[in-house]
Amino acid sequence: MDLILGYLGLGLMLGLAGIGSCYGTTIAGTAAEGALKKDPSKSSGYMVLSALPATQGLYGFVAFLMTMGKLADPANGPLMFGIGIGVGITCLFSAIRQGKVCAAGIQGLSQGHDVQTNTMIYAALPEFYAILALVGALMV
Repeated sequence: MDLILGYLGLGLMLGLAGIGSCYGTTIAGTAAEGALKKDPSKSSGYMVLSALPATQGLYGFVAFLMTMGKLADPANGPLMFGIGIGVGITCLFSAIRQGKVCAAGIQGLSQGHDVQTNTMIYAALPEFYAILALVGALMV
């Protein structure tokens, strides 16, 4: 049973982080598509902001790879389940919220405001917690 819990935790870590990145990039990408109709000259800025929420999926993947070896001992199963839930949920919500911040920045850019740098700074705030989750997982 402990081994099953461990694998479930690893799967949730990878899956939830990936789902969050999927949602976050979709939120920002949808805003970018609308903004392209208004001002296509800023497409590179839209693309950078749209890609930011993808990093949480990468953090989940890195945590998955780095902690997978801990299941050599099945007694670590409950621990891996807890780590997986923690990292997965943190990355899920972080990516979604970051996508919303980036979407607002994309909208501002399309309206002619110079908000690229500020949006990237604001977008780094929810990402910080995904990084903390990754670091926490690697420290265990």
